Amino acid sequence: MKTYGLTLEQQDEALRIHAENLALAPYQAELIKLQQHIERNRLKMMVLFEGRDAAGKGTTIGSVSRFMNPKHYRIVALGKPTEEERSQWYFQRYIKHFPHFGELVLFDRSWYNRAMVEPVFGFCTPREHALFLKHVVPFEQALTEEGMLLVKLYFSVSKQKQAMRFEQRRSDPLRRWKLSEIDMQAQSMWDQFTQMKYQMLTVTDHAAAPWYVIRSSDKHKARIETMKLLLRQVEYEGRDDSLVFAPDPKVCFSGRQELMLMEQHGKGHSS
Repeated sequence: MKTYGLTLEQQDEALRIHAENLALAPYQAELIKLQQHIERNRLKMMVLFEGRDAAGKGTTIGSVSRFMNPKHYRIVALGKPTEEERSQWYFQRYIKHFPHFGELVLFDRSWYNRAMVEPVFGFCTPREHALFLKHVVPFEQALTEEGMLLVKLYFSVSKQKQAMRFEQRRSDPLRRWKLSEIDMQAQSMWDQFTQMKYQMLTVTDHAAAPWYVIRSSDKHKARIETMKLLLRQVEYEGRDDSLVFAPDPKVCFSGRQELMLMEQHGKGHSS
């Protein structure tokens, strides 16, 4: 086998990545079937990817969408609101990015910024935070009653793994753009984020749009479980029944299960 001048460590890494890509491929093929089902049946599906910085949201979104038809899906990752957007109803800037009939939209962070990031860093007032928690469940219930397929994912990474990923961003010129001022403060504000996470799951986990928690310290397992979870949301044509679609109980949890774990082991137990 040609090694192309790679070290043994680099060869092992290349083989690992190749094996992981092979494992993802059957589920990525199923996601294409799901997307075609959404298009044919004029459905609207929206997936929210939430979690701490460096939890693996972006790379998972990339794996989920890698082979999809770009005409029928969008990735939405909004920056800081403009002055005009700050003067509007909070949900308004997100609504204009919602899916049309036959479309899938993947939000890399969403209106749940106001549940965690904004109150921790003081980007919203306590009153604005309280109003968000009061209004978000009725807002989501209205969306689902109108036929929106809404899936909410929280990516849970350990404090140690987050620190390691931040260091990789610092030292790798190809990843350094990912490191922000907020990232630099994330480790020191770990406990505050945990408190906000607990409150968010407690208040906003509801039957119309429950939370799903994905343990993402192992990125490969997180990607597989995310794909399986999305594929379980809809009965689509041509499902490959030889694949395993059941969740891995060590990686994929309901919001209620996560709350129970946090209560049993202390709210700092999980991420």
